[in-house]
Amino acid sequence: MPRCSLYRLPYQADPSHYFSRLSQAPGAVLLDAGQPHGRTARFDLMSAWPVQQLQPHAEESATQFAQRLRQALQSLGPASLPADCALPFAGGLLGYLGYDFGRHIEHCLAPRTRDLQLADASLGLYAWALITDHQQRSSQLLFHPALDETEQQRLIALFSQPTTDVAPPFKLLAPFQAQQSAAQYAQAFARIQTYIAAGDCYQVNYAQRFQAAYRGSPWTAYQHLRQACPTPFAGYLTLGGDNAILSLSPERFLRVSQGQVETRPIKGTRPRGSEPSSDQAAARELLASSKDRAENLMIVDLLRNDLGRSCATGSVRVPELFSLESYPNVHHLVSSITARLAPGKDALDLLLGSFPGGSITGAPKIRAMQIIDELEPCQRGIYCGSLLYLDVRGEMDSSIAIRTLLLEDGQAYCWGGGGIVADSACEAEYRESISKVSVLLGSLENL
Repeated sequence: MPRCSLYRLPYQADPSHYFSRLSQAPGAVLLDAGQPHGRTARFDLMSAWPVQQLQPHAEESATQFAQRLRQALQSLGPASLPADCALPFAGGLLGYLGYDFGRHIEHCLAPRTRDLQLADASLGLYAWALITDHQQRSSQLLFHPALDETEQQRLIALFSQPTTDVAPPFKLLAPFQAQQSAAQYAQAFARIQTYIAAGDCYQVNYAQRFQAAYRGSPWTAYQHLRQACPTPFAGYLTLGGDNAILSLSPERFLRVSQGQVETRPIKGTRPRGSEPSSDQAAARELLASSKDRAENLMIVDLLRNDLGRSCATGSVRVPELFSLESYPNVHHLVSSITARLAPGKDALDLLLGSFPGGSITGAPKIRAMQIIDELEPCQRGIYCGSLLYLDVRGEMDSSIAIRTLLLEDGQAYCWGGGGIVADSACEAEYRESISKVSVLLGSLENL
């Protein structure tokens, strides 16, 4: 099988050093481990100038779109990595699925009014990537065999020369404003409780949207946000002009490596305390909360069912239940579900059988999504979608696009939400929907 080639560059813990050279290039994408501020994630992955850009047509089913994605990967051609190379990507697809891509999967979901221009999904086909391994402290250019020598040399020159780029400015023109009032939130909360009491659903992830006008460079805004809130599944995608996706997600959606599958849902949140004693008390309260544990368990069960559609019978396991993960603004309750892909199934089958993630819809999933459509006044767009890569070997990793902003046509959009169950309290859920994104909104307001 043809092998990818590698070109070693000086290691950079902060991906901004290299990505600043790409930030305005067509199709520029960064999947960001949050280093050097973060602690756990291993790889940064960036690229630009895709060979092909794929978006679903209006009436195209998810199955049809997935087949076009498979054909794109086949057109690039198979490739392997050099021996003893542990890099996660060998050329392939990079991009996003928006929340509304779920309508291409579940046709019982009615179309809804669109107030955003963002495509339901967009994935580019890339023949190269710059990958930083923070465990090995290495930065390398990876070239798929299909990439010609001239382009390889251009990229080597681009990343080898010193950069003197000065970050262009970014400024909000007004503070963020919620797109619904506290009273409107309370009305929606009461309606969800009525549905739960009637047995329609057990949990609904309800969100509100915040909006502010801006001018300037989205890349500058992203650099500021990643310093304020480093997360292991962050990402930046250019959308043309001054439009971009800025994601500071702490949550993995689906990972596939050598046929092994993992998902890590987050369900259960507490704001961080301002003092060590109050912070520790908030963490202990979350770990001991029967409500949050029950909420988490509902989503674990939903995801076990989703994975079972594409994974080998008997392979689904829950090796981690109700673990604590802490970020600059919140504590989270996190679980892990693992499985093994069934013969004849691939990462796209898994993705279509599980999207959108149960942790940000509710249970049962389709009914929860119908209630979300009824009650949320604004389109979700990228929120609760996924940023992902899928390479020519079938390796995939993806995030849940929470703590995420869409910058589009001079407006910045950000969403905050949470799971509502029978014993949820309206005021607490309302405050949580704000606290989850307050560090992001405040950071940009203070620029």
